[in-house]
Amino acid sequence: MSKQSTTDALTTFAALRPRLFATAYRMLGIRADAEDVVQDAWLRWHDSDHAAVQSAEAWLVTITTRLALDRLRSRMPEREAYVGWWLPEPIVELDERTPERAAETASEVSMAFMWVLERLSPEERTAFLMRQVFDQDYADIAGVLGKTEAACRQMVHRAQERVQQEKPRFSVPREQHRELLSRFMTAAQAGDRDAMKAMLADDVQLVADGGGKVNAYLNILHGAGRVAGSFWSLEHQYPQQVAYRLAHVNGEPGLLRYVAGKLESAQSFRIEDGSITAVFIVRNPDKLADVPQTLF
Repeated sequence: MSKQSTTDALTTFAALRPRLFATAYRMLGIRADAEDVVQDAWLRWHDSDHAAVQSAEAWLVTITTRLALDRLRSRMPEREAYVGWWLPEPIVELDERTPERAAETASEVSMAFMWVLERLSPEERTAFLMRQVFDQDYADIAGVLGKTEAACRQMVHRAQERVQQEKPRFSVPREQHRELLSRFMTAAQAGDRDAMKAMLADDVQLVADGGGKVNAYLNILHGAGRVAGSFWSLEHQYPQQVAYRLAHVNGEPGLLRYVAGKLESAQSFRIEDGSITAVFIVRNPDKLADVPQTLF
């Protein structure tokens, strides 16, 4: 490949890289794995016959999806042996204006959406994302999965039904999301259980991921009283030592929680009709390495 051709290939790839990362991350939920897949996609793009490619974007998204699927399949034994509930490695930004955040959150990577995707099989997740997020033809999906178009249609239909069941009916404006979390943060830091309970939906659920590395609920907590109590109990156990910091977690307002000045968890919240309907808490330290470890 000539120097000019290499430069052109790199320019094209760099422009699409944020989308390719989001594609791999939605499939895998781990930043390092997503980065590895994107790097593999670059190597294949570099060595490909660009003149024969009608759409660089479609080609790269397809190859990235295929590579991510292969990696996800290889990771399934680890996922099945994982202690407790598995949540994605959170993408945390403290400054919402950063270019990285703007690029990565141009597509849906919210923790709530990722939680739904995790309930799908690798093949269902691939078929759903390729069709509903990337609007690719069923022939392309069948080519990636090695299945018939009819089978892929059935997988997309099943996956879409499941996603719709757990998806909030209405999107919440970012400022409303942030304002409710600010009030919840104040109440949690004060240990005000009643104030927290008032902001939680009656059927709220809390999912925690400790990965067997730190203590975390092995069962999903249900109900406003139990969820508010979980926040209250930590403040009660460590009086005046629990602090929160607003951040963007997977493109949405979220919280970082610190105990005695050290990072304890990254938290994401699903909000609907003015109430918190789900709380996702990542405590596994392996998934928090890129998050500020101290409060200041």
